Amino acid sequence: MVYKKRLDGRKFDELRDIEAKVGVIKNADGSAFFKIGNTHAYASVYGPKKLYTRSMQDPKSGIITCKYNMMPFSGAGGRVRPGGNRRSKEISMVTENVFKDLIDLSEYPNAVVEVYIELPQTDAGSRCCGICAASLALADAGIPMKSLVGAIAVGLVDEKVVVDLTYEEEHYPEFAKDKITSEHVADIPLAFIPGSDKIFLLQMDGVISKKSLIEALEVGKKAADKIFDIQVKALKEKYNVEE
Repeated sequence: MVYKKRLDGRKFDELRDIEAKVGVIKNADGSAFFKIGNTHAYASVYGPKKLYTRSMQDPKSGIITCKYNMMPFSGAGGRVRPGGNRRSKEISMVTENVFKDLIDLSEYPNAVVEVYIELPQTDAGSRCCGICAASLALADAGIPMKSLVGAIAVGLVDEKVVVDLTYEEEHYPEFAKDKITSEHVADIPLAFIPGSDKIFLLQMDGVISKKSLIEALEVGKKAADKIFDIQVKALKEKYNVEE
């Protein structure tokens, strides 16, 4: 059986409602709020500032560090264990790697830019939501960047490629009404910059065919372009830039 109608009624290539704001944390050098569906992320940026951990210093360039954290009662699937855990460390590292290729800190040797991402509420797509918020916060802080980055999760639900999965879709066999399903679910977080075919993030949980993966990449890129437009609009609104 093929997934014929999404559980929340959206089209297969339709994003959930998105909201983006810049400059939401007063004492940060840059900050942003990004919401997609019921997943909310706040990002704050501090720096460039001197890096006091000598072993991490780079005399040729500054570095970026990212810390991703889901609050204890933010998860759609139940309580999240407070403090650092394997998943938060993995997503923090993934986020750092996305922005290492996008920012230029060559003028800030032995310095650090610190990015903090907090999620008070989540319903799938949390790492992508955090990356979108961090991208805006870095721009708000005036960090030299090649471009903003749009991140979105695409996937396969019962043989159908879909954009911006919800928690129920990630766990589709559990929530399927008819219970007649192949149980094939794949979740693929992606990140792109507009006008580029370079993929800055590609992860996958699940199994997907080559044909479906190529389709997922194409629809994911189009979705990321839509997110980019929303990010640009949020920055223009803060700085009163006319269209």
